[in-house]
Amino acid sequence: MVSGFESIQLATIVLIVVAGFSAGWVDAVVGGGGLLQLPALLLVPGITPVQALGTNKMGSIFGTTTSAVTYYGRVRPDLRTALPMAVIALTGSFGGALLATRLPAEVFKPIIVVALVAVALFTALKPDAGHVTELRHDGHTHYVVACAFGAVIGFYDGLIGPGTGSFLVIALVSAMGYAFLEASAKAKIVNVATNAGALIFFLPHGSLLWGVGLLLGAANMAGGYLGARTAVKQGSKFVRVVFLVVVFALIVKLAFDVWQENFA
Repeated sequence: MVSGFESIQLATIVLIVVAGFSAGWVDAVVGGGGLLQLPALLLVPGITPVQALGTNKMGSIFGTTTSAVTYYGRVRPDLRTALPMAVIALTGSFGGALLATRLPAEVFKPIIVVALVAVALFTALKPDAGHVTELRHDGHTHYVVACAFGAVIGFYDGLIGPGTGSFLVIALVSAMGYAFLEASAKAKIVNVATNAGALIFFLPHGSLLWGVGLLLGAANMAGGYLGARTAVKQGSKFVRVVFLVVVFALIVKLAFDVWQENFA
């Protein structure tokens, strides 16, 4: 078993803890914590990209589980939508992780940037969206739409990852009509499943640094608990503002990646 602590310096350990806590908080509110967590993991000496992805998922599942439980106790999201969506998303995430070993994620990044810009514009130009829950579908259509988004976003999480929670939130708000707070609560339940799906793939391949992952998970749990409580206390308006900040950061990060890969 590889812990990841064999040649790591104390300053790097502290940075990982801070990044894990911050990522847990951001993930609990709107998703996108991988922007903070993944770069910190890449500072571990000798870590491979696959180990970084696997260990990131290991840390994240502690945080998303904690925030999901915290949300459920305070918001009581409808599990009749969240659970089927989560099961489909888990399958999609496993498929995405499988494809990630065969197809470079760079192929999809320009598409993701365009999608994020559209998401940001929609949220910014519709200030009333997500203030209250006004469902756009009913009956079987509601569950079909939820599961379709679960499959697509779960696949994305296994393949690339950053911003999964944000995509879940905006899908639940814009396409399904949930308020931001309730959307975040459901998104956390689905995000637990997408992390689990990727982990099921990574575990047999020995791609986890267990010591670093458990430390990251503890920090993520603390951040996730605090973030969920903050979101519940501040409400949908606060979640919307944080959402826009995180989506903007995602656009900058992925656009920079595309520029470096194609023009640098």
